[in-house]
Amino acid sequence: MSHLRRAWRPTKIGWGGVTAPGGLRLRSTTVALDGSAWDDHPARRAGDIVFERDGYGLAAMGCALRIDRAVVDHVLASIDVDDEVGLPGCGPVAVGALPFVPAAPATLVVPALVVGRSRDGTVWETRIHGVDIVGVEPRGLEPDGFVLRSAVPHEEFRAMVAEAVRRVRAGVVDKVVLARDVVVEADRDIVVPAVIDRLRALYPSCTTFCVDGFVGASPELLVRRTGGSVVSHPLAGTRPRSGDPEVDAVIASRLMASDKDRREHAAVVDMIGAMLGKWCTALDVPDAPSIVPLRNVVHLGTRLSGQLAEPAPSVLDLVEVLHPTPAVAGSPTAAALEVIADIEGRDRGRYAGPVGWVDRRGDGEWVVGIRSADVDGPRARMVAGVGIVAGSNPDEELLETQLKLQALLAAIVRP
Repeated sequence: MSHLRRAWRPTKIGWGGVTAPGGLRLRSTTVALDGSAWDDHPARRAGDIVFERDGYGLAAMGCALRIDRAVVDHVLASIDVDDEVGLPGCGPVAVGALPFVPAAPATLVVPALVVGRSRDGTVWETRIHGVDIVGVEPRGLEPDGFVLRSAVPHEEFRAMVAEAVRRVRAGVVDKVVLARDVVVEADRDIVVPAVIDRLRALYPSCTTFCVDGFVGASPELLVRRTGGSVVSHPLAGTRPRSGDPEVDAVIASRLMASDKDRREHAAVVDMIGAMLGKWCTALDVPDAPSIVPLRNVVHLGTRLSGQLAEPAPSVLDLVEVLHPTPAVAGSPTAAALEVIADIEGRDRGRYAGPVGWVDRRGDGEWVVGIRSADVDGPRARMVAGVGIVAGSNPDEELLETQLKLQALLAAIVRP
């Protein structure tokens, strides 16, 4: 992707607008396309930047700007816009995969070319003028040899879980999320567009994403803002599926009846409800979770929806206050982050960080970067996490990580 990232750096970011080296002010044009243009658009085939779910979303290529997240709203507002469509996601957007650690440095990309599709089927294209875009490269031959190794041996992970349980019982935290990573080394470069195609097919109800080589299929919506409306759909509580509908119905029933899982889920919903409630004039929080089935697991999920008070915060403002949720860190948050750093002893990178986009209106959609992998040439690093509470069993938690890792292994490892 390196040939698409930098055409130039802006020489000025100020209240007068963002300018290129020649002094020309950046300008974007958004035009409506025929609905059939979505499937075969070069940006979707390139697989450089992708954010899609249920047939809608964005795909992009090229890089007009790479900017710090602290100046995103101002930079987007400083670009001249010609937009004949006017939907969320039209005009210049910034796309990012942010680190798990909130204080870690992070940048977002303003793509040079974006194709978007709304839920009603409207398709559009946005171009940033004056930025060269390299054409779609032919797909290389996919690898057929793979070496898989666990960066955290099973016994070590079991010991990590046992230590986390000890700290929960000692009152250090109520819950902590531990993660372990595995690494795949292939005999040739991993073909990311092919991986994205498989993720779309394997997990159609998830958000397929790719930003700067961070690729995945997330089932968990952190936050979506559309005008004054806001939605979050957290997940917490997991069971493996069997593939037999009758057995899966029993598994789902037991998950709903599990006091441990219901308490773990409630902690996540309560935190998100409390944080969103500060920004909303009205917020609907269901009394009980529902079952969210995926290809190999089922989760407990709760969809929160509300109406934001004016002036409505940008979706990035909401991301900042919501991340990390107890679903990926634990509770209380500060104490859980300290325990994670102490027990795991490694950088999670972008795993479980926010992934998404924001437009110049402040609208946007961000998911939790789980079921994900960092791909760099022939190497892919995958991470899976589990929530540890007082009743957690090391063997069961190890099994849960193995189930979650299957999501990306099934799309990457194709011997």
